[in-house]
Amino acid sequence: MRIGLGINYTGCFKEVAAEVADLERAGLDIVFVPEAYSYDAVSALGYLAAKTERVQLASGILQLYTRTPTLTAMTAAGLDYVSDGRYILGPGASGPQVIEGFHGVAYDAPIGRTREVVEICRKVWRRERLEFEGKYYTIPLPAEQGTGLGKPLKLINHPVRERIPVLLAALGPKNVQLAAEIAEGWQPIFFLPEQAGEIWGESLAAGKAKRDPVLGDLEVFAGPALAIGDNVEPLRAWVKPYLALYIGGMGARGKNFYHTLATKYGYGAKADRIQELYLAGQKEEAAKVVPDDLVRDISLVGSAGFVKERVEAFREAGVTVLSVVPIAGTAAERVKLIEQLRELV
Repeated sequence: MRIGLGINYTGCFKEVAAEVADLERAGLDIVFVPEAYSYDAVSALGYLAAKTERVQLASGILQLYTRTPTLTAMTAAGLDYVSDGRYILGPGASGPQVIEGFHGVAYDAPIGRTREVVEICRKVWRRERLEFEGKYYTIPLPAEQGTGLGKPLKLINHPVRERIPVLLAALGPKNVQLAAEIAEGWQPIFFLPEQAGEIWGESLAAGKAKRDPVLGDLEVFAGPALAIGDNVEPLRAWVKPYLALYIGGMGARGKNFYHTLATKYGYGAKADRIQELYLAGQKEEAAKVVPDDLVRDISLVGSAGFVKERVEAFREAGVTVLSVVPIAGTAAERVKLIEQLRELV
């Protein structure tokens, strides 16, 4: 089982790079660079490529609405080149608040666009003369929509790999099915091992039934919080505001996948109350309602023995990568946590 970690997109990645290099030596396998409305992810990924040697570099996510599909492919190929084949493309739709509010681009058809973007990327990486006619993208641009001078082109450079791994973050049934069908990896959120099969099994099976064998087995990336030691259980409270934000504040009533997931986990009444409080502006009160056992079961926070048991539960549920969120105040403490987890996986 591999270990991943996401960097903080609000910080300075020039400073974070030194820590990532230390984490790499401690046993970290993958580092994720997010992209919200901060610095772009590409700058940080390129910088990290120059400052690291072994760790894989993943975008989580690279916004697909703000780039043409071909630019996404070119960027991925360039990052794979400067990292000597260590890049993982994690395209994503982000959300309408960012896409429409910050970029001024219409947010529509995220599932359909994702499918077409991935297909176009793979054509570019194979250095095919690019011709594509989809529902959302047509390349070259039809004459009636432009000058009529566009012609099929292929990437000038020879990519390091013609199949750069694609990782899709997905939660809803159709999104999960898409990930299982077309991507090398799937990243759910708030993964509860004992209920994963019941919640996502049908969608995963439907996607895998259409999966191209060349993709290999689907990798599953879970993202638990991490703290190892005696008497660290109180640190689980650190997770509650994060859960409250998603269950209560990410979307309106009736249109919140995270609320729906908590309900499927058996916490419907609690989820309703969290949402009620959060949308009323009572964020601290909402966090207090988050169930203790939910936090415990989706996290790796406890003694070494407890964490090892939970690691095995994640493994049995099909998880291949633990993309952890260390609960630590310093770089040295985060390095120590990765070293401890490496011994347990």
